[in-house]
Amino acid sequence: MVAVVLLLYVFLVGISLLETGIAGLGSGFTDGLLASVANPVSGLFAGLLFTVLVQSSSVSTSAIVGLVGAGTLTVPLAVPMIMGANIGTTVTNTFAALGNIRRPDEFQRGFAAATMHDFFNLLAVLVLLPIELATGVLASSADALTDVLRGRQVSEVGASPIKRVVSRPVELIDSLVPDSGQLAAVLFLGCGLALIFLALGAITSTMRQLVAGSIEQAFNRVVSRGAGAIGILVGLLVTVAVQSSSITTSILVPLVAAGILSVQNAYPVTIGANVGTTVTALIASLAVASPDGLTIALVHTLFNLFALVLLYPLPWLRKIPVQLAQTLATAAVRRRSYVIAYILIVFLAVPILGVALLP
Repeated sequence: MVAVVLLLYVFLVGISLLETGIAGLGSGFTDGLLASVANPVSGLFAGLLFTVLVQSSSVSTSAIVGLVGAGTLTVPLAVPMIMGANIGTTVTNTFAALGNIRRPDEFQRGFAAATMHDFFNLLAVLVLLPIELATGVLASSADALTDVLRGRQVSEVGASPIKRVVSRPVELIDSLVPDSGQLAAVLFLGCGLALIFLALGAITSTMRQLVAGSIEQAFNRVVSRGAGAIGILVGLLVTVAVQSSSITTSILVPLVAAGILSVQNAYPVTIGANVGTTVTALIASLAVASPDGLTIALVHTLFNLFALVLLYPLPWLRKIPVQLAQTLATAAVRRRSYVIAYILIVFLAVPILGVALLP
């Protein structure tokens, strides 16, 4: 556990470096970025595409927290990007399902378990993005929570023990870099992203080794009790422990493929994993000075909680992602080309076109 604490420290240093680098790039970078995501739909696709490329919503949402904390992105513009990251992270478990592609029965069950996550997050965005654009309920709720949890005052360096400890390596690196202009800003930005990526990867790997046996036991208990609320809780706790919803859902895929779990019993575990993964952005917000960093992290949490409350309790809504996933899996068994087409269209072609063509 000492290693995990040290890795969390490295992660927070990465967030602080990212924030410093973004601030150092100046108003030209800020204006260009804001112009590229001025449309909420293009912001959605940008978040999706970035998450697909880095293969981790934890990395992308942490980067978004840094952008918002540095004042480069406003909270309303960042909200669709957070939603896009939620969709993009599901590609990992979709890839995991391809391991059984030569065994039709196992592949059909595993692919349904994987794409069920895709369809749930897509449905969540289809429902909540229009509501957010019309009412701003996620941003305003997160803003109110931020007022309660930390207030609106921007934290100066040294204002909190965490910020003070995290800022020291950044100050040391800053003193060693002779150029204080754009080159230094790019260096800070690159180092920050690298530390975030490496630290999260190491945390995920370490925690997976520590709790691998417990994960299997937890999932087996879920099967025996019929999932539901217990499945949601297990998915949430496991994901918080391993710091990755992709690991939780990717473990589910082979279990469903082998017939140990049914798709229906895996469904609530997946939803719990969606909520659990938001803890990474909340941790990242500890390293930024602006309260808006916490606000956008809370938006991520509230988005997944609202999706759970709106889409899971009603039986007819609850069935939609499962039914769509099973239908797609049946078609994919008949024609393997549908699998490649699905991945390329949903996770690459559509978001690339959306970012490129939308104003």
